[in-house]
Amino acid sequence: MPLIGYARVSTEDQTPLPQVQALKAAGCAFVLEEQASGGDRARPVLARLLDEMRKGDTLVVVRIDRLARSLSHLLEVIERLEAKGAFFRSIEDPIDTASPQGKFTLQVLGAAAEFERALIRERTKAGLASARTRGRIGGNPGLRAKDPVALRKIRLARHDGYMERLANTATEWVPYVRRLRPEMAWEDVLRIVNAPLPENRRWTQPRLLRATRAYVREGFLPATVMTRAARRPTDDRLPAIVAAIKGADASITLQAICERLEAMRERTPRGRTKWQPSSVKMLLGQAEKLGMI
Repeated sequence: MPLIGYARVSTEDQTPLPQVQALKAAGCAFVLEEQASGGDRARPVLARLLDEMRKGDTLVVVRIDRLARSLSHLLEVIERLEAKGAFFRSIEDPIDTASPQGKFTLQVLGAAAEFERALIRERTKAGLASARTRGRIGGNPGLRAKDPVALRKIRLARHDGYMERLANTATEWVPYVRRLRPEMAWEDVLRIVNAPLPENRRWTQPRLLRATRAYVREGFLPATVMTRAARRPTDDRLPAIVAAIKGADASITLQAICERLEAMRERTPRGRTKWQPSSVKMLLGQAEKLGMI
């Protein structure tokens, strides 16, 4: 079971060497290093690492705060690993999701996070009720008066918040949209994007379209991705889908592609639900002949 280490420091003045030594002593064959703030969820090295984790791999850190500074971020990362059949271990904390004790600790942390959110909701409700009894009305006075400046500030804040949320998920969908559109229909792009994601994080087509339009407006994606897809010959569709999966991850195995296609509920050329590596290999050969790879 491969152990992959992740070491993070916040500033250039700090050295990751002690973390690297501890991770290698724990048996990590590879250690990735990153200099970034712990509060920044959009860390490129961490994002790439999570994308490349495979079934049976274990992500190892020296301490939890090297991976995440908030409980919600920690649980989000572990959820992504579990969706891939991978595990998480912290050397100095009692968390190892490959063990029953570690899973129990994780469940306790999840319950604590939900309890904290419930307390915040209750405090907010109580504060609003108390303000109303004193004759105070919550909200922005400028908004109640429909002041144009206040309305514009709110729109900008909402836009910035939306773009920040998209940045946290960009690795899940941007590479596929950039690579597959407009040659492939949105329905197939959506299924390819959703295949490796847990059910509670899957995209809907309207949500994916809205995100793509936002990235096109900001110049992060070319406008051509929104043009209408040309009708593809029926016999080209499966090779195109397999080529898209392979193109997004050159190291992916034939068996992993089979699992991805089954998660997409894509039927084999013979109409079966169970895929075999030989069928994937044949389709990859067809895709290569058609110039898709």
